[in-house]
Amino acid sequence: MKKVIKKQKVCKAAESVALVVKQTQLLVEHHFTCPIYIIERPDFLETMNIVSEQFLEAQRKDCKLSELYPCYMTDNYYDDVRTNAFSEFIGLTAWNILNEQGYAMHDKALSFTEMWTQEHHKHSAMDAHVHGFGSQITGFYFLETPEDCSSLVFHDPRAGKVQSDLPEQDMTMITSATKVINISPRSGMIVFTNSWLSHSFTRHAADKPIKFVHFNLTVIPAPQTSCSAAEVI
Repeated sequence: MKKVIKKQKVCKAAESVALVVKQTQLLVEHHFTCPIYIIERPDFLETMNIVSEQFLEAQRKDCKLSELYPCYMTDNYYDDVRTNAFSEFIGLTAWNILNEQGYAMHDKALSFTEMWTQEHHKHSAMDAHVHGFGSQITGFYFLETPEDCSSLVFHDPRAGKVQSDLPEQDMTMITSATKVINISPRSGMIVFTNSWLSHSFTRHAADKPIKFVHFNLTVIPAPQTSCSAAEVI
């Protein structure tokens, strides 16, 4: 009998709350967001494919493809002059992202810490991780994306929510309950995020490899300009 009474009390309480919510205009504010920025720039594909292929070829000669993680990763090439136009666009966009997010960027500049190409073969994947050591903006530029290729996955960074989470009603819908965001890459697509947002790649199912440029940028003091006495006068 006691169990029945408790259940009825809970049900009545739930009905009461539902009635109050229904009769009250609810103000919803979303804070602490995790923005993801997507830009289409196929005009960089030709140059970045040429640079990537040269650096990948060096890796193919020196390294055997791993059975566990069948992937080639090149050395850094952010200082290669052939990437200047691409690098300038990435740097300016990254600066604008941080500035628009509300960070004090008026006396700051962006500098590359890493830029390299990854070529993932069938069954390859990437575990969830973040880029630390001063990185502020992380991104990807997709060069080749065959059908059934890996998806780029972003994970909820809120440890408290992850620890106490509930099942989702519909995992195909993006809601406040969503745990991960899947992005289907396309050739020419650039994706930017804050470096604290964890990312991974699903297992690659295509026979042809997926290829993309991966980059990280950090914030540094902006170079100081000086003028001569004549210019001051």
